[in-house]
Amino acid sequence: MLLDTPVRIGVQIEPQHATYAQIRDAVSRLEEMGVDILFNWDHFFPLFGDPDGAHFESWTMLGAWAEQTERVEFGSLVSCNSYRNADLQADMARTLDHISGGRFIFGTGSGWFQRDYDEYGYEFGTPGSRLNDLAAGLDRVEARWERVNPAPTRRIPVLIGGKGEQKTLRIVARHADIWHSFVAPEDLPHKISVIERWGETDGRDVSGLLVSNELKRRDEGVADALFEAGARLFTLGWAPSDPDYDTVRRWLRWRDGKNGA
Repeated sequence: MLLDTPVRIGVQIEPQHATYAQIRDAVSRLEEMGVDILFNWDHFFPLFGDPDGAHFESWTMLGAWAEQTERVEFGSLVSCNSYRNADLQADMARTLDHISGGRFIFGTGSGWFQRDYDEYGYEFGTPGSRLNDLAAGLDRVEARWERVNPAPTRRIPVLIGGKGEQKTLRIVARHADIWHSFVAPEDLPHKISVIERWGETDGRDVSGLLVSNELKRRDEGVADALFEAGARLFTLGWAPSDPDYDTVRRWLRWRDGKNGA
């Protein structure tokens, strides 16, 4: 695992219950403050609050962020593999990579929010079938990146979320550059060891994997414990309709303290 890499702070701007003007302003301010990565999420309806409240689509928004920003990396935490053809996702990701000058992160997962599937006409399947589809989809994404013209500007980082040991973490070991989860500090070493074992089984070196975790409703004590367990990317879920910049500043100070700034 990447234990010698600097700590990075991400902010997941929730694309719900807000105007796009509020989201756009948040993107600008958070980049100016020094946040390392900006994320949204890939759903079609709010995840909490009014279930029929305002909500915006992920990938369209990411295209706007690619043009709006200059320094910060960005992506979806995470895109749903089920909602778009895998080869199309690869081409969309490659295009965002070029628009942004190589700052796009391809976050992906198998999907879970049944309302999205039902209302937009996707087959929900089972957790197992969706994970199988994710594994096959990532093979196609990576193969498409080898064929598109122009090629991506860099090896586009792949972020995969989840913690299931039999399927999800094997997919992480095969494909991910970043692994994101909500795993507690005391459980993180075991999950990392599972990824390492799958890497040995499948012949992929996972020593460069960046371990990512969540900050929302957590304090510095938990973050310190996650750091000691190997996490280096920490992401804060954040509402642009009620922007709490003071909390972001607090976590940026914590980051800088860890990095000796």
